[in-house]
Amino acid sequence: MSLKSTSKYLSLILRHEPEIIGITLDEHGWAEVDELIAGVSRTHALTMEVLEQIVREDEKQRYSFNEDKTLIRANQGHSIPVDVELEEVKPPELLYHGTGQQFTASIDEQGLLRMSRLYVHLSADYDTAKKVGQRHGKPVVYRVRSGRMYADGFQFYRSVNGVWLTKAVPARYLEK
Repeated sequence: MSLKSTSKYLSLILRHEPEIIGITLDEHGWAEVDELIAGVSRTHALTMEVLEQIVREDEKQRYSFNEDKTLIRANQGHSIPVDVELEEVKPPELLYHGTGQQFTASIDEQGLLRMSRLYVHLSADYDTAKKVGQRHGKPVVYRVRSGRMYADGFQFYRSVNGVWLTKAVPARYLEK
């Protein structure tokens, strides 16, 4: 299997379905590295060296090890309830959200909802948001008036890989 397919499989396990390889995550999303390698190795060739390479080279920096590399977790994007120990952070005045054109009518009406994830994911810059939107077809980028949202009492978090997170973005804070 390629590194990319193994990384996608890790994402599925560490964000959504750890039970498919017979492991559990702790309340902060951490998995035992030895258990993860053993479980993944049943279908994808995985060694500690390959796992370290995936964590090091993943362009979105999806994963983190603890200090002694005995635990690993996804940095964000979970659909299962975990607390990845994010600290509330004051956001910049503007953040961005990329999506596909087919979702704009719903977003214009309801705002940005977290759907199956724990948070709405936002980008610090337009270009990153556009790349995210391209994964969903013809991209549309929304400007999020995050500074105003924060002043109005909404909470924001920034994951270790720089993704901005919030529970929802009401339509009144969005501009195309």
